[in-house]
Amino acid sequence: MQLTVTGKQVDVGDALRRHVETTLEAILGKYFRTAIEAHAVFAREAHLVSADVSLHVGRGIVINSSAAATDHYVAFDAAAERLAKQLRRYKRRLRAYHGKARMAEGLEMARSFVLAPIDDEAEDAIAEAATADGASPVVIAEMSTELPQLTVGEAVMRMDLADSPVLLFRNRSHGELNVVYRRGDGNIGWIDPANSSDRAAATSRRL
Repeated sequence: MQLTVTGKQVDVGDALRRHVETTLEAILGKYFRTAIEAHAVFAREAHLVSADVSLHVGRGIVINSSAAATDHYVAFDAAAERLAKQLRRYKRRLRAYHGKARMAEGLEMARSFVLAPIDDEAEDAIAEAATADGASPVVIAEMSTELPQLTVGEAVMRMDLADSPVLLFRNRSHGELNVVYRRGDGNIGWIDPANSSDRAAATSRRL
């Protein structure tokens, strides 16, 4: 496993680096055995230190967790415990994926963008410019990302492991684009245009 430990306005010494490596290897040995790479980033946030941990355990499977505390070790241990709980929740399914190499199936590339944040005045100016000549928001990053072919359950698992609010994927049952996302009430939403089209077609046939 390739491990990187970095600090933002925080000194990361050899002792902390060894603690991170030992802890992550113990978690992997208990729940998953292997990983491709891991990243731990420590940053100062006012009087607290935040620890963000990212573990890449297979193609398309990334597990993220974070925590904050007054001490580097306490923050990391809390983030690592959360990561271990996520792995424990999906242990059986992750090992099945790993053994069958299903992560390498049905992948295609999609483009994703990060837009520069703007304040209210800038937003008004952009709106006026867009009306005049079709101007678009400023793109500050563009990247390619894998678009997996999954069941809905697998998509929810990946979103949960990555601690992400939304996941775009191709539904394995019919190949169309689907979205799962976290709702404000804590439940998971699922958007399947193909099913909506099927229902609309069925309704029109009945009419």
